[in-house]
Amino acid sequence: MTALRAKAAEDFRARGVPHRRVEAWKYSDLKSVIDADQVVSAGAVQWTIEAEGVEMIGAGDGGSAGAMGEASVAFATAGFGLRVAKAGKAKVAFATPGQARVRIVLEPGATLDYIEIAEGDGFQNIGMDVSVGKGAVFTHVRIARKGSGVRIEDVNANVAEDGIYHLHAAHFGGELSRLELKIALNGKNASAHLSGVGVLDAMHADVTTHVIHAKGGTQSTQLFKYVAAGKARAVYQGKITVAEGADGSDSRQTAKALLLDERAEADLKPELEIFADDVKCAHGAAVGDLEADSLFYLRARGIPEDEARGLLIRAFLHEAFDRVRDDLRDALWTAVEEAL
Repeated sequence: MTALRAKAAEDFRARGVPHRRVEAWKYSDLKSVIDADQVVSAGAVQWTIEAEGVEMIGAGDGGSAGAMGEASVAFATAGFGLRVAKAGKAKVAFATPGQARVRIVLEPGATLDYIEIAEGDGFQNIGMDVSVGKGAVFTHVRIARKGSGVRIEDVNANVAEDGIYHLHAAHFGGELSRLELKIALNGKNASAHLSGVGVLDAMHADVTTHVIHAKGGTQSTQLFKYVAAGKARAVYQGKITVAEGADGSDSRQTAKALLLDERAEADLKPELEIFADDVKCAHGAAVGDLEADSLFYLRARGIPEDEARGLLIRAFLHEAFDRVRDDLRDALWTAVEEAL
């Protein structure tokens, strides 16, 4: 083991599995569904990959966004890396329990479409380290299918000047599922645009983000929408940090949820931490049921109630995919339709 892996293992064993008394895990009590021994002994996840225009490299030790990313640094025994010099595409499916490290490097001016499928049951923990070079564009499409186990993904990303990180996510929950992202905008005009949809029925899905505007002139947007039925629990925690001197930063984040049953729950927690003066930052959250007037309007025109509710739910979710390229939207929306 490298010194970094050894330290990560020591730190994880000292702190243990995160639980609800840890603020970042307040709404997703991981310790209630898995213990430290299960994390340490999880073994290697199996994956399939189809790629073009990329060079395979080592996974490296990388960085982590949170506690479970640190666990993957310490205990993952498998992984892969991708380096892109010009234009590349990759489709990866993680299909079994286990852990892995993933490293993605975009050279200056490169583009990469990275389509990721997370599926299967059991405990799955993926740690990803992403480096977006000057003027490069990384498009990350993630479809996390419904499963009965615990599924964690921890993404640590650094974006250089004029670089762009796009995330388009569709997640359908598990006993506990969580996507955690830490994205540092380290160069002028760097940007991150994150969007996602969750369709949950008696499942738990958590998206936790932290976007750091380290330099001036950077931009970020976030839009996440959930539909929760049964005893489902939808969680969004979005933190924006604007560093001292990062004047001209522009950040917007929005999270909305529809609760379709009395026992469904949504916990939406946007945060702003601003150390600069000349910035534009906005955040908002809303939770509710379908709008009664809209439902009445459709039913008054002869549309059955179930069909009318379906139309309103789809209209509510569709906005989250407005920025998705047409050739990528189909896969996302097909998965959403199956969940609906």
